[in-house]
Amino acid sequence: QRSSFRMVQPSVYSPRLRLRPPHPEDAAAIFFGYARDPEVVRFMLWRRHDSLQQTREFVQHALEAWGSGLRFPWMITLGKSGTVIGMIELRLEFGTGDVGFVLRRDQWGQGLATEALHAVLKTASTIPDLKRVWAICHVDNHASARVMEKAGMRREALWERHEVFPNISSEPQDVYCYGKAQ
Repeated sequence: QRSSFRMVQPSVYSPRLRLRPPHPEDAAAIFFGYARDPEVVRFMLWRRHDSLQQTREFVQHALEAWGSGLRFPWMITLGKSGTVIGMIELRLEFGTGDVGFVLRRDQWGQGLATEALHAVLKTASTIPDLKRVWAICHVDNHASARVMEKAGMRREALWERHEVFPNISSEPQDVYCYGKAQ
């Protein structure tokens, strides 16, 4: 059964980051920061953005998602400056949550994705009846695999030909599934 959840405090804080719901004015930071960067979107499940208008529409859908009580897309921002550096989303379904994240390339290698994921996992642990959180990554996406491991998730499975990564191929690709019991 799908049960929705009302996030009492929509912003999540960690030592260096603030995760907050998106705002319409975030579209430019998303588009110019990472959504059009072929290296960043290589392992994403969505196509590289070709226009700022496309990103504006994406942000509108992300804003609407908060009303469902099933999807929680947060902007990853630097705590001191408020600069948008990425996005992370928790999606609830049938007693589990799956998570996905993206980070601007100039912010890679500083532990920020791990910090954001850890904060979301901690927040997820407060959701009643949520049994586990899981995520997938392309088998060649070693950086994301490492982020999940450092955040306390463990590799549970290899799913062959499971997901299409449109920036790589129209053929389904192998993924690793990571999970963490709550």
